Amino acid sequence: MKVNKTIIIGFIFILLAGIMFVTDIFNPIIRPITYLFLMGSSKGKDIIFFGLLGLFLILSQLIDKEIDTIKYLKISIVLGGVLLILGIVLEIMFRLQLGIGLNTVFCSMTNGMSSTSILHTHLLKAILGGALVNLLGPFIQSGINTGVGLYAYVPSFGFLVILLIPILFATIVLASQKRPWFTNFLLAFFSSCLIIGIIDGGMFATPSYVGIFGLLLVHRNGYYLNYIIGRVLKDENLLKQNELIQPGYRNRGFGEIRYLFNRFLIWFIVIAFILLRFTVAFAGAQPDYYTVDVVNPTDNIDLGNVSANVIDNNTSSNKTTYHIDPSYNEMKLINDLKVPLNNSCEYYTITWNAYSYLDGYYE
Repeated sequence: MKVNKTIIIGFIFILLAGIMFVTDIFNPIIRPITYLFLMGSSKGKDIIFFGLLGLFLILSQLIDKEIDTIKYLKISIVLGGVLLILGIVLEIMFRLQLGIGLNTVFCSMTNGMSSTSILHTHLLKAILGGALVNLLGPFIQSGINTGVGLYAYVPSFGFLVILLIPILFATIVLASQKRPWFTNFLLAFFSSCLIIGIIDGGMFATPSYVGIFGLLLVHRNGYYLNYIIGRVLKDENLLKQNELIQPGYRNRGFGEIRYLFNRFLIWFIVIAFILLRFTVAFAGAQPDYYTVDVVNPTDNIDLGNVSANVIDNNTSSNKTTYHIDPSYNEMKLINDLKVPLNNSCEYYTITWNAYSYLDGYYE
């Protein structure tokens, strides 16, 4: 492996990740950018993103011999899709195991507050977070949420699912070999988003969409993206390399409509999945009131600022149920319950209310 510009840029990204781990000096510059595609960026996500981005760029220069990169890119797309689906399966198994609703946000209060839901799962993150805490415990900074509070609740099947992530990593590296530089950067970017989305967010998270559909975009339309960049930058070497990765539907004698359908199919799929995400969110919403179940509460719970919005409550042997005014923004409610319920219960669940985001408030 010879040192070239791609490898140097990769090392710069890894160095940036290292700097971000020990200092917040770049946060005001980087956070507003990564927030757009990492769905509410955090310090931990930013560090992992730039570390993976640099690593993928470096490893894309690893192998000199010919490899069927198209085959490995297809395998990566399938594996990524399977992992996203299995993340949802884990959430369903976990909820059936505890006997809680599918349309709820689960908030563990053990070892700090950690939340998970079908719309934004953290179960795989909890497995990796548990391993990370065991290895690096004292070195993990307070700004990095490992999700370790969910570790005890993860179904055993999750520990098998996590083994697919290194396999996905390997197929992505193989899919990146001997490609034009622009394709390498796109694959590194989208693959980093995909792995972050699988670990933190799941099927309906923004980085998952960016990652899986980005890989599909490179597979189906990478030739045209390289062609545009090559023409704009007048990069003849890029254009020459690009001729070796033409999509299967090009120069096949297809009619114009069939050709355009193949070329823009990816965008129809993206729109369909975005609609699916909103359909699930609104179909599972409980707009009349929030149902908050506090499990194994201590005596005399005080909900703090939330108390003024409680409609009614009732207590059973191990659970107190509150009905809360639906005008409360869902995210604000979760955050406002976090402090008063700290060390006051084992966990609590909140029903979804996607309608609460339509009033323009978002925290």
